[in-house]
Amino acid sequence: MNHHFFAYLYRLKYIDRWSLMWNMRRENVAEHSFYVSTIAHMLCTIANEVYGRNVPTDRVVSIALFHDASEVLTGDIPQPVKHNNEQILRNFREIEDVAVERLIQTIPPEISDIYRKLIQEPDPELYRWVKAADLLEAYIKCLTELSTGNREFVVAKQQILESLKKMNMPEVDYFLEHMSASFEKTLDEITLNPSQGE
Repeated sequence: MNHHFFAYLYRLKYIDRWSLMWNMRRENVAEHSFYVSTIAHMLCTIANEVYGRNVPTDRVVSIALFHDASEVLTGDIPQPVKHNNEQILRNFREIEDVAVERLIQTIPPEISDIYRKLIQEPDPELYRWVKAADLLEAYIKCLTELSTGNREFVVAKQQILESLKKMNMPEVDYFLEHMSASFEKTLDEITLNPSQGE
């Protein structure tokens, strides 16, 4: 019997994000998932090395890799639509639950529990790191679009920054202070001064 889980995952590259916004460059869910995973790794590393915590980096990164996997069945629902009112949000959550269950059913049963814990039942405390990485990736998207002169992302940038601040995570503040400004620079600017901040 064939199990189609990975065939589905490979189709995440066809699901565009930010579909209600005018984009200088389109972003798909596959590349978004990769970047969220790398940011999650960085946040956990900052937590462990700078702040002396004991965050299980590998586990957080594994959750991040699959955090939007169900969107291969639901598509990426824009935030203004999803959060338009409580009824829409509730209905979307139900659709998402059905999609997640259907996706898990495409995994061979002898290993499906491993992926269920990553996709459907991630540890809420660990998922907090993924959520922070997800918001940072969206913030970076806003910075890169704004750096090209695309003002479509002005309000989104401010809203996302406010959400990041509300998380009260020193690791997020560290990332914003030491790394985010680089995304507003050109290749020449970051190449001439590869390790110098401002």
